[in-house]
Amino acid sequence: MGVRIGSAHFMYNYQVALNKAYQEQNKLFEQSDGSSLHRGSDNPMNYTKLMRYTVSDNENEQYRSNIKTATAWMHDSDSVMVHMTEIMQTLKEKSVDAANSKNVDDDYDAIYKEMYACMQELVSVANTQINDRYLFSGQMDLTPPFTMSLELYERGQAKNLDTNQSAFFKGTDSDYNTELFQFLTVKDAGGNTFYLDTDNGNLYREAFVDAGYKEFMPRQCRTIDDAQALAETDETVAAILDDAIVGNVADFKVANYFNNQGLLKDSANNSITVDGVDYTFQTFQQNIVTYKGDENLISMVKLNGATDPNADTVNTTGARMFGRDIFDNETSGNEPSGTAMLNELFGMCERVHQRHTNWMSSDGVTISDVAHATLIVEETRVGARQQLYTSVETMLNTQADNITEDITNVSGADIAKLATKLMEMTTLYNLSLSLGGRILPQSLADYL
Repeated sequence: MGVRIGSAHFMYNYQVALNKAYQEQNKLFEQSDGSSLHRGSDNPMNYTKLMRYTVSDNENEQYRSNIKTATAWMHDSDSVMVHMTEIMQTLKEKSVDAANSKNVDDDYDAIYKEMYACMQELVSVANTQINDRYLFSGQMDLTPPFTMSLELYERGQAKNLDTNQSAFFKGTDSDYNTELFQFLTVKDAGGNTFYLDTDNGNLYREAFVDAGYKEFMPRQCRTIDDAQALAETDETVAAILDDAIVGNVADFKVANYFNNQGLLKDSANNSITVDGVDYTFQTFQQNIVTYKGDENLISMVKLNGATDPNADTVNTTGARMFGRDIFDNETSGNEPSGTAMLNELFGMCERVHQRHTNWMSSDGVTISDVAHATLIVEETRVGARQQLYTSVETMLNTQADNITEDITNVSGADIAKLATKLMEMTTLYNLSLSLGGRILPQSLADYL
């Protein structure tokens, strides 16, 4: 018995073949965008590679975007800091001029006005903002960081140690040029001056700190600790120290008396007692700069993997640019003020105004040197980080080219081969339509 093939079956087979040809043609049309992969079924293995390469490409693009933002920020910061170091250099030169005892009143007035103008400009420049974001406010970059007072405040008076004094009394090998070593200045009821070492609590006579300590140099005593050790066996040394050190204030903390800007917390609590003798903290009237930012750094990650806070940060803060002093250093008990060197420099300006020539020849020159060096060190750090980001950007650009090549290799379509095959499939599809229109019955009457 023969099998009868009806027109419906014939029609169905034709439509299946025609649809398959259309799908093949449509798939080739999809590849005309240059990619041979549009879904996982096109090539599962290559599609998996494509997804991995795409993720890498997106990460690379994000890191490059971070670097562009970071380098722009650091470039602006560096430009501003260069200008600030130039102002600091002017202040250094003027501090040396002010230390000249041959100046007349008109000279001091001129020097003071120029130094004060430099300080005003320094504070103003430190408030630079780019795109409504302040460069030196830490993470509080929408807040103006530095504010200068117009009125004068009573600030604690510090004794600034020069290189020889800091080496003897502090016994440190730290870089003197980037750290300000100081004592607190106090006076007894008779008006005699003494200096308090806030690290160990020793209270020294003024003459010993100024020059008397040099008597120990021929005895091979490089530090006060060496001298005290020698005093145990040398009566002469013991006698010198007994006269030089009038007492000791155990567990002394600057924070118990002063805030981090050097202002007394309580005017009634303005003295210490040593062996029954009261010693009053000395203060000096000057302008004060306050810092309203924070000490948190902004991080912009430039590479995948573990983050490096020291290398991924793009900004700097008040304490990093302007250091710390006796009122806000690590042993003071206070948080960083962010304005230590600025306040020290304003104190220096006011002493020029009041003709304190002797102070300028020692303490003033020391302050201007350390403030200038501290800012230069931070400027160098920012420049080094900027160079690091630039190097990484070069590497990421190379990686981006490699990733693009990998994506092309795994998903790129052969355009010449695609064009030829598409022409073939289009021709076959059109022939199928033409042939189908001729041989397929239009109606049951045509079929019969």
